[in-house]
Amino acid sequence: MLCLRQVCLFTLRRYQARTLSSDLLVSQINSCTHEDEVFSLVGRNKARLSEKHVAIALNVLWQLQKKRPLLLRTSDYIRNHSQFLTLCILAENKVEHMEDEAIVDTLYSILRLNVQDHDSLAEVLVTEAWKRLERLSLPALSKFALCLYKQHRHFSPVIGKVAHIVDMKLDSIQDIRVLSVLMISISDVISQSFRDRLLHKAEQLLEENDEVHFNYAKRILQFLQNVKLRYHPLVEKCNKIFLKSASCLDIHSIGFIFGQYEQLGFDSAEFRLVAKQLLSETIDDHHDPETFAKLFFALGPMAGSKVRERLLLTAVHMAEEFSSHQVLVVLKTMQKMKCRNSHLLKKMASVLHKHLDSYHVLQLVKLTQYLVALRCHNLELFAKLKMLLFGFLKSNVIPADTAAIIRVLAMLPSFQVEEIIISKAAAVLPQCRLHHLNCIAAALVKWNHYDQFHWQNNSELCVKLLQKLNDYGFQRLQKANNLNLLLEELTHVNGEWFEEVLKEETMAVCQLLVDQITRANVLQLSFFLIKTNDRCPSLLDRIASVTVENIDKIHPFEICFILFLFSALNYDPPANEAFFESCIQRLTSNLSFFETHQLVLLGHVLAVAGYFPPVLIKRIFNVSFLSKLDAQLEVLPHTLKQRVRLHLMKLNRAVCLECPEFHIPWFHERYCQRVFHNSSSRINPLRQHVHRMLTEILGGSNYARISVLTPYYYEIDFECILDENKKPLSYTAQHIPLDEVEGIHMRHDINGEGRMALPPGAQRIALEFLDSKAFSKNSRHLKGEPAVKKRHLEMLGYQVVQIPHFEWNSMGLSTKDEQIEYLKKHLYGIQ
Repeated sequence: MLCLRQVCLFTLRRYQARTLSSDLLVSQINSCTHEDEVFSLVGRNKARLSEKHVAIALNVLWQLQKKRPLLLRTSDYIRNHSQFLTLCILAENKVEHMEDEAIVDTLYSILRLNVQDHDSLAEVLVTEAWKRLERLSLPALSKFALCLYKQHRHFSPVIGKVAHIVDMKLDSIQDIRVLSVLMISISDVISQSFRDRLLHKAEQLLEENDEVHFNYAKRILQFLQNVKLRYHPLVEKCNKIFLKSASCLDIHSIGFIFGQYEQLGFDSAEFRLVAKQLLSETIDDHHDPETFAKLFFALGPMAGSKVRERLLLTAVHMAEEFSSHQVLVVLKTMQKMKCRNSHLLKKMASVLHKHLDSYHVLQLVKLTQYLVALRCHNLELFAKLKMLLFGFLKSNVIPADTAAIIRVLAMLPSFQVEEIIISKAAAVLPQCRLHHLNCIAAALVKWNHYDQFHWQNNSELCVKLLQKLNDYGFQRLQKANNLNLLLEELTHVNGEWFEEVLKEETMAVCQLLVDQITRANVLQLSFFLIKTNDRCPSLLDRIASVTVENIDKIHPFEICFILFLFSALNYDPPANEAFFESCIQRLTSNLSFFETHQLVLLGHVLAVAGYFPPVLIKRIFNVSFLSKLDAQLEVLPHTLKQRVRLHLMKLNRAVCLECPEFHIPWFHERYCQRVFHNSSSRINPLRQHVHRMLTEILGGSNYARISVLTPYYYEIDFECILDENKKPLSYTAQHIPLDEVEGIHMRHDINGEGRMALPPGAQRIALEFLDSKAFSKNSRHLKGEPAVKKRHLEMLGYQVVQIPHFEWNSMGLSTKDEQIEYLKKHLYGIQ
């Protein structure tokens, strides 16, 4: 008994000593402040290292690296150290004894230390974690999923298993960090319904958490990009998180966010302002090519003239150091900036020669597009591009890539078409989607038009190929039985070929699928109809009814675009008042969703339709609002900036004319003067011809004016005055003052004040010629803007005569005498 007691005490003391020793070693490893300290401990205690010690040591090595800036990390040194190899061997041998969390942590640590994805330890850890997948906690599962994502195992069976577990446990996930990691990791293996559940869960968690780290929001943007979904409600929530976290954002985060916004079709003037301020303050801190390229991309398009020049100058000096990717970024940004800096362009072209062979096919396509848009004249560079593109074309078997190459070859200067292009195009036609067919058609039409074929035989082949292409386009449309898939294909389809060949058939197919219009696709269909300028009552009526039925489920921003469709086409659906009132109620209750420039665009859309919600008008025409708008306009893209300014003027004019009770002043006098003084002359041959006929009809040149500016700066083609007996009155005899500025007659009562009275019963006549742009496609129905102009001219005291192009250009008015009779009838027949 005594012997047994002594054995037990000895065993207990040895166990306690080992435990204390182990705990001490764990503490020593955790307290290391440098990699060499960790390696020293490993070297001295190899025999005593348990699976726990190994896992902790590898984790500490990563944590030490994580604390350092990217450029100061020493991952290569760590991986090449003999004791790191020792740790990896020990981990591989002890993996079965590791705890679940330790396996995932170890895998994560070695991958962050840039161990090869297919290293034996990585493979063993993945296999062991896969075995224990069902029992991993949600945080450990998300970390493991992220490891698989970093290893590019996007479609592996294990990722499918992870997705299944997430599907089962989704309702129990309450941590947005865990969810965001899982979302991007499984994004390639989920169904549409599962995707929608993930989005709903993400929205819910973002709403429930006041403090969300901006990295989680970045992951959600990445998920939306991965699944190629433009879902603005969730992007807006992420944008608010970025604005709250502005002080924590660096150049890498800002560049990432701008890149994702561009891909997702989202823009935020407020974020642009914040980013511009942050980047402008740190412009002198970016001396290496990587961070400068990101600075150029993010700041360049919204920089003022002085900062812009600094950026361009630095880009010239740094050009030789740019990587192939950074060259693409700079050229893309130059295109967005509409930069024609010849010195920088020449420098980038010379640098490109050493990078061309490293680009894959789609990068070459984008590169060619940038150079053509920037008007590069380096023929040697284009010759090399042509050679490389031809090489890819010959070996390529992917229809989308083949179509992209053919489309971009058509952009090259002095390009001669070779038979290989015709044969490759013919080979992929049966597999092409509508967008790819459109790309090939655009190239063939251009080549045929400019006769760029080497041999006559090629020209004949091209015509036959175009006919085949048309047939495949019709076949693809006729097989369409899913509106969502059809709209997805039509997103990037436009141009001459589509308009002339496929548009009519496309509209017919959409009408056949009218019952498939839902709140999920109503916005996409509205975009398509805006693009095609087509007034199709059955589709428009269905859009209106679906919108009203789902008004509380459709995002206010989407409702704005739907209203734009009806406003622009000047179309009244059944129950028109109820439709607009329902939409306006939804919009005015959610004005906080809109940025200042978006509210201006919304106000203009409603004004064209004849609606002026007081809450919106009073909000826009407010000094603080207009000051905020001025600040945001400075960072918006040039085209959008010009459109907002123009629409603010139009809204101001509409409110002054139609809602005098709001007492909003007209404050666009200088803007309008500047626009008209900077614009080119508008006296075209048709106007001169008609003016001569009007002079003949009315009895002299002093009875008619050409290109007249009215009060509030409407320009009308012709103006004359008729007395109560329909006889013309001379401007000279009536002493009506007019200034002539660059061929434009401007009335002195331009602001509507101090207006010179006409004789009793006399009437001003505005004669307007309406071209095809004033009407819906293939329709005689007047669009919204021309209808508003007529309404406003009548408010200004005019009787308006509108001459449609389809009447003036008809066979019935083929002679001068017939045209004169037509004008007489419309001038004197006004009731």
